[in-house]
Amino acid sequence: MASESGPVCVSVINMKGGVGKTTIAALLARYASRRLGLDVLAIDLDPQANLSQAFMGEDYRNFLRARHPSIVEIFDGFLPPSADSPAPRPLNVDDVVVGVTRLGGQNLQIIPSRFDFSNELIGSIGKDTKILANLISRNFRDKDIIFIDCAPTESIFTQVAYQASRYILVPVRPEYFATIGFPLLNESLTEFKRNNKNRDHAIDVVGVVINHWTYPDDRNIGKRDPETTRSIEDIQEESTKSGWHVFEKEVEFSRGFPKIMRGDFSRLGDAMWYFDAFAKEFFDRLGCWGNRK
Repeated sequence: MASESGPVCVSVINMKGGVGKTTIAALLARYASRRLGLDVLAIDLDPQANLSQAFMGEDYRNFLRARHPSIVEIFDGFLPPSADSPAPRPLNVDDVVVGVTRLGGQNLQIIPSRFDFSNELIGSIGKDTKILANLISRNFRDKDIIFIDCAPTESIFTQVAYQASRYILVPVRPEYFATIGFPLLNESLTEFKRNNKNRDHAIDVVGVVINHWTYPDDRNIGKRDPETTRSIEDIQEESTKSGWHVFEKEVEFSRGFPKIMRGDFSRLGDAMWYFDAFAKEFFDRLGCWGNRK
């Protein structure tokens, strides 16, 4: 996948929360690193910092206590005065990137987020939405693939992700109101393309992945109850309206996924079998799109 044109940048977005986008982003990054041998960077663009916690585990608490630089300082563009330095300092991007071994990946790094990242929303007027795209173009051309985990809302963070991305991946959970965020996302992307048509910014939805990350009780595991079936039909219909591909392989329910996110790889059952089937389809599709003229 590596090329002279730089890394493939994929944002994982859904305007509806609770769909498992962080789990999808984390496991795709792990798959790319561990199974494909790619050099992977993950960027946590969500103030909830779930991806950072998943990748860093207990080290995330130490990261917060030590006030290490994060995506917050990238947006600020400098390090503030501290007890050791009475004046603002330039930001070294190497100090922001954290190596990840916890999820069993190799050549896997993350730019973590912090909870106070939400403060950027308050002062977002006049912020440069190209800041992340500039950072990637200047410092991470050697990466193979970059995953950006996005907040589940339309904000400056969404525009920042669009500016940096070639592709959008949309995870969705099959439930009532599953597609409530689809029209907003489609409108948001359409508006972005319209505003950037003179720059010829290519950005496309690589697909929608159906994520059965939880069920009401054990009796429903592995079954297509009427509500799930109806929701999947809605997902297919709404995706077709937007011209979005729906991945054939779904991420089926497994109790192994929460364990993986905690760094526990004991007794995973069929978790990775389910996920790897989707991941293979995802990377096959990326490869096909990458060869398009």
